[in-house]
Amino acid sequence: MRLCSIASGSSGNCIYIGSDATHLLVDVGISGKKAEAGLNYLDLTGADIDGILVTHEHADHISGLGVMARKYGMPIYATKGTIKAIKECSSVGKIEDSLFREVKEDEKLMIKDLTINPMKISHDAAQPVGYRVSYGKKKVAICTDLGHFTDYTVECLRGMDALLLEANHDVNMLQVGPYPYHLKQRILGDRGHLSNENSGRLLSRILHDNLQAILLGHLSHENNLPELAYEAVRMEITLGDNPYNASDFSMQVAKRSEPTPVVNIA
Repeated sequence: MRLCSIASGSSGNCIYIGSDATHLLVDVGISGKKAEAGLNYLDLTGADIDGILVTHEHADHISGLGVMARKYGMPIYATKGTIKAIKECSSVGKIEDSLFREVKEDEKLMIKDLTINPMKISHDAAQPVGYRVSYGKKKVAICTDLGHFTDYTVECLRGMDALLLEANHDVNMLQVGPYPYHLKQRILGDRGHLSNENSGRLLSRILHDNLQAILLGHLSHENNLPELAYEAVRMEITLGDNPYNASDFSMQVAKRSEPTPVVNIA
């Protein structure tokens, strides 16, 4: 099983998860050309993709969705609310109804040999979800765009072998930065985005001996820096109420506009 962030950040998101037989994208918030280049990096093409899992309808998650779906006839998996919102988004263009597949939170579905289990997240979108994907006993999760986490979130993310988790902003950078007040409040709110510190706090509750890889994703271009996210999360883990040090785990920051090294889940 493989996990690769093709692009992750406030400017666009596209994640690959796959087995030898099944290849999926989580979101296509980058151009079709960039998505294709990312797949080529993985020795794949759009024709190999078995489906696109959409987390929610914001532009940085669906801007290239219409192009890829129309070109390759890729099935699009999303919640009922997200599907409705995508259809109302003129910039995506017309997508045939037959390509949409409705998913429901906490209801598993199979795509060939991969099991998909959507989870609820708190974000200011129609009906957003994160995704847990398993192949046999191997499990990975993509969880970004959540303003806060709860015990439910923790339970959903327990036992993962690899995880891409949001570390969106440094609170101080956001507070003193150029964003208007209402946007700062939105990002800091319960339906906004997870800060570096809260990302580390969530991780501290789900760490276990067999967690093979952590990717920090969806960093804000204006309100974060990769090295700041990395160090802040590591500090929360090392100082947090858990038996681990950050150095016990493989952690990397997903790159904004190019593929991050592939995570092979043993």
